[in-house]
Amino acid sequence: MSTETQAKRKSVKQNKQLENRGRLLVKCPDKPGIVSVLSTFLHNHNSNIMESSQYSSDPENGTFYIRIEYHCDGLIAKSEQMEKDFEEIATNHSMKYEFAYPNERKRSAIFVSKEPHCLIELLWEWQNGDLDTDIVVVISNHEDARPIVEALGIPFHYIPASKDIRKEVEAEQIRLMEAYKVDLLILARYMQILTPDFVNHFESQIINIHHSFLPAFIGAGPYERAFERGVKLIGATSHYVTNNLDEGPIIEQDVERVDHRDDVIDLKKIGGKIERRVLVRAVKWHLENRIIVEGNKTIVFH
Repeated sequence: MSTETQAKRKSVKQNKQLENRGRLLVKCPDKPGIVSVLSTFLHNHNSNIMESSQYSSDPENGTFYIRIEYHCDGLIAKSEQMEKDFEEIATNHSMKYEFAYPNERKRSAIFVSKEPHCLIELLWEWQNGDLDTDIVVVISNHEDARPIVEALGIPFHYIPASKDIRKEVEAEQIRLMEAYKVDLLILARYMQILTPDFVNHFESQIINIHHSFLPAFIGAGPYERAFERGVKLIGATSHYVTNNLDEGPIIEQDVERVDHRDDVIDLKKIGGKIERRVLVRAVKWHLENRIIVEGNKTIVFH
């Protein structure tokens, strides 16, 4: 059997498995019996729980969060009725919930400026099949990344941007997001501030990478300011974008040690490595429906 044939059979098998796989995320007031209610519901619909993660903010009058991944034969045909049947349960227990299906791949757009390291990391993970999304377009206010992107057959749109033409720029970006039917926007070191109008179009759908360990060094030039302060740790933060600059719900962070020998150039090199891995983790967790946003925080089920 040829390698190509083996790959095709493996792909078909994986797609069949995904067709029968679902995810359920729930947030509700905590009280005894919630897990039993959810597991009974899935059992009554002939579903087998594959993975379950839960958290309570306080066992007495707190909030309960849970993510369940399950297998159900014929799920595509059954999902609509299952969601309808769940409505009464959700009402009785004041649940906010989401059903998600891995076979319905999200469509992602990447925004980038001059520095390509985060973009390249995302594209590498995507090429390897480790990023469960379709990257349908890359948008940039510079031409630098065009050869990298177009070599992979991904559409690249160059849209010059500045504060003087921000309204026109964002109108074109929104048009492209709608034309490409984008579900997720990834800011891979896109060095432009987004307006409230743009952000409101894509609530909890924009993931940014900030080149510092927030809340330290919010805004521009964090590595320069970290060097001036003589920090011994530098980091990066991936978060959802809100209308408060660099203050959206944090998804993932990481750090590395530095010392007095490291100048600004060194800090940027070290920081770039952190940025790449932090952004990829955050994007993966979003695509795998592992995140529940709670106010300005997140519950992340690893």
